[in-house]
Amino acid sequence: MPERPLSPHLFVYRFKYTLATSIVNRFTGLGLSVGLLVLAYWLMSLAGGTREYARARAVLSMGILKVFYAALLFAFAYHLVAGIRHLIWDTGRYLERDQSRKSAAIVAVLSVLLTAVLLYAVFFSGGRAP
Repeated sequence: MPERPLSPHLFVYRFKYTLATSIVNRFTGLGLSVGLLVLAYWLMSLAGGTREYARARAVLSMGILKVFYAALLFAFAYHLVAGIRHLIWDTGRYLERDQSRKSAAIVAVLSVLLTAVLLYAVFFSGGRAP
């Protein structure tokens, strides 16, 4: 049986910014889905009464979960900014290669800045995470 040609390995190609931004957008959407489960747990404990809420608050206030909340804030910020980018693309604007590359950089920078603002608002300005 003749050997079939093999596809080139993924690392043969140069960095593809559109591929990277798309994958990160999908992962942040997945992360937000996990965060929705945590939110549902918190809401169910709130509806369950004082004892259930106190138990959930003890669990959700653990230090390791603050890293998870920070990751959720980044996922929210990235998904929001990337979604706005896609809405702009849906109008037929900024689809050229150079414009797309610039918008990918803008998405990354705005996501980090928005995450920093949200982290400050939640953790450092007197706001409290559960």
